[in-house]
Amino acid sequence: MRHLVFLLPALLLLLALPDTRGRYNDDFDDGEDIAEFDDNDFAEFEDVSEDPAVDVEKEPPPRAAPSSPPIVDDEDEAMVEDEDAQDEFEDADAQDQDMYSKYDNEEFEGYKKTNPSFKDTLKYSEVPAHLQNSWESYYMEILMVTGLLAYIMNYLIGKNKNSRLAQAWFNSHRELLESNFALVGDDGTSKEATSTGQLNQENEHIYNLWCSGRVCCEGMLIQLKFLKRQDLLNVLARMMRPVCDQVQVKVTLNDEDMDTFVFAVGSRKTIARLQKEMQDLSEFCGDKPKSGAKYGIPESLSILSEMGEVTDGVMDNKMVHYLTSHADKIESIHFSDQFSGPKVMQEEGQPLKLPETKKTLLFTFNVPGMGNTSPKDMDGLLPLMNMVIYSIDKLKKLRLNREGKQKADRNRARVEENFLKQTHAQRQEAAQTRREEKKRAEKEKIMSEEDPDRQRRLEEAAQRREQKKLEKKQMKMKQIKVKAM
Repeated sequence: MRHLVFLLPALLLLLALPDTRGRYNDDFDDGEDIAEFDDNDFAEFEDVSEDPAVDVEKEPPPRAAPSSPPIVDDEDEAMVEDEDAQDEFEDADAQDQDMYSKYDNEEFEGYKKTNPSFKDTLKYSEVPAHLQNSWESYYMEILMVTGLLAYIMNYLIGKNKNSRLAQAWFNSHRELLESNFALVGDDGTSKEATSTGQLNQENEHIYNLWCSGRVCCEGMLIQLKFLKRQDLLNVLARMMRPVCDQVQVKVTLNDEDMDTFVFAVGSRKTIARLQKEMQDLSEFCGDKPKSGAKYGIPESLSILSEMGEVTDGVMDNKMVHYLTSHADKIESIHFSDQFSGPKVMQEEGQPLKLPETKKTLLFTFNVPGMGNTSPKDMDGLLPLMNMVIYSIDKLKKLRLNREGKQKADRNRARVEENFLKQTHAQRQEAAQTRREEKKRAEKEKIMSEEDPDRQRRLEEAAQRREQKKLEKKQMKMKQIKVKAM
C-alpha cells in the first residue's frame, strides 16, 4: 500500500507531460516556421545592438520594485503614525498651493501685471546727525573727554614739577638761611614761633618761607612764584608769550636800623613801571631813571634814587660785582623807608590819612630758562641770596650826612603837605556830611517827641547851640582881621 501511494503521483506527472508538449506545438500550427520565428525574434535584438544610442533614449526607465512594508514594532507604532500624518499634511499643503496657483493663473489671464514700485511712492527722510548711532554723533563728548583728560594730566605734571623746583631751591639755600636766621620755616599756625624747616605751600605754584631771628631785621619772607604749569590754558598762553619763574624776597628792617632814603635798581622796563605804580618811588624819585654805566654796571640796568649821595653809598665794589655777574637774573632791587606798596585810590568812607609805611628791602630775581627751568637753575640763585644778606648788613651801616638828612626830611614834609592839599576838599565834604547827619538825627528826635512842651524845649536848645557856634565863628573872624592889620 505504501508503494501505491508513491506511484500515484508519478503517474499523474507522466500524464501531464504530453498535454503540455501538445500545447506548445499548437502555437506554431498557423503556418509559421519555428526556425523563422527564431530568426525574427533574434533580429529584433540585432537592431537594438546596431543603434544603441536611439534605444537607450527610447528605453523606458526601469520600474522600481515594490518594497515590502517595514516591520514595525509595537514600541515604534506611535512614531510611524506621526510621520504618516505629517506626510499627509505636507501633501495637502502642496495640493492647496497647486489649486491656488491654478485659480490665480486663470483669473488673471490676459491681464497685464504691473508691479508697483514702493521706492517711487515712499520717501525716506534722512535721520538727523544727532540721532544717528555712530561715532560721529559723539564727537562733542569725545572732544570734551579728551580735553578733560589732557587737563588732568597737565595738572598733575605741572604741580609735580613746581614742587620739585621748590624743593631743589630749598635744599640748596637751607644751609645759608639756617646760618643767618634762628627760625627758618615758621608756618604761623602755632602761638609760639617754631622752626619747621620746610616750605609752606600757598597753592600749586606759590611757595612761602618765613625766616626771623636776626640782628637789625624783623623778618624775611621768601616767595617762590612759579609759572602756572598746572593750568593748561596758561601753558598754551606761554607758548605765545614766554615768561620765567621768579623769586621774591621781602626784608622788613627795624626803624632804627635804616636811614631815610629811597633807592631802586633793575631792568629799564621794570624800573619805569615801578616808578608809576609804587607810591614811594612816584613821590620821592621824580627824576627819570639813570643809566648805571657810571658805576660800572651793565647798560641794561637803570638806577632810580632820591639823592645822589644814596647811590654812591649803596653802589660799592661788592654790590657792583653782584649786579654785573648776575644782571640777567636781577629783575629789580628796591630799598625804601617809606614803603607802602602800590598806589591805592582812596574810596568814599575810608579815613583820609597817609598810608602806613615800613622800612623794607625788596628783591625780585628771575629764574633762568624762560619757563624750561631745571633744578640746577634753582641752585644757581644761591649767590643772589648772599647779596640779600650783604645788603641787610650794609644798609644798617649806611648813614646820610647832615645835608642829606635835611633834604630827606624836607622831601617827606613836602609829600605830606601835598597829600593834605589833595585831600582837603574831600575832608571838607566828609565833615559837612557828618554835620548834616547830626542835624538830621536831632530833627528826627524832636519830631518823634509826643509831648508838645518837651518838643518846644528841644527846639529852643538846638537854636541856642546854633547861635553859640555862629558867635564863636564871628569872634575868630574878628581876631584874624586884627592880626592882619
